[in-house]
Amino acid sequence: MNQTFTDIIPADSLFGKLRAQAPDAWQSYVCHDFIKQLGNGTLPEASFKHYLIQDYLFLIQFARAYALAVYKAEDLSAMRQFSGTVHAILDMEMSLHLEFCKGWGLSEADIIAEPEARACVTYTRYVLDRGVQGDVVDLQVALMPCMVGYAEIANRLMASSDTVLDGNPYRAWIEMYASDEFQDVAKAEIDLLEHTAAKRGGHARIESLSETFAMASRLEADFWQMGLDLAK
Repeated sequence: MNQTFTDIIPADSLFGKLRAQAPDAWQSYVCHDFIKQLGNGTLPEASFKHYLIQDYLFLIQFARAYALAVYKAEDLSAMRQFSGTVHAILDMEMSLHLEFCKGWGLSEADIIAEPEARACVTYTRYVLDRGVQGDVVDLQVALMPCMVGYAEIANRLMASSDTVLDGNPYRAWIEMYASDEFQDVAKAEIDLLEHTAAKRGGHARIESLSETFAMASRLEADFWQMGLDLAK
């Protein structure tokens, strides 16, 4: 790969400040071995299959969490954007998962019948809990490492000399998250956090929000590890 890494996260944004406050947690997530193996095509299929099925169950809960954000939002523009994210999850991201799973002879009904792994339950219920207990900013900070992190991971992979696309069984996964469409959704999430935080004193709440951000990032790393552990 010869692309230059593009950092879509402005350093002076609230998200950028939160990332800077939790470098170890963030790096454990965006530079995980699962991602490296996915990028060079060596990730065991069993690991990816388990991850993808669990991620489908995960996205169901995340769609619910973004629907909660619609309820928590304080103006129509934020409500519409959160609603758009629900649509992106249910109609764009989940459809890619189904395409992969068709290749393994798995239908949506088969996937939904699978029990949720502990890593999936722990992460998604943590996010929903932050949303129920806190305000819209607390919820966003718990949600955003997922979407923005995947955008950064895809950009890192596209810029890495270790990434192999030709013949990589996970090429469609990498290219979907590197796509302009997904990158634009992630950038819009960063901007939306600025919008909601302006009303809620978000930049003055760095300490408490950083704890939520770091926990969500660590739970993302645990999700990757769940996939790798399966292959051992």
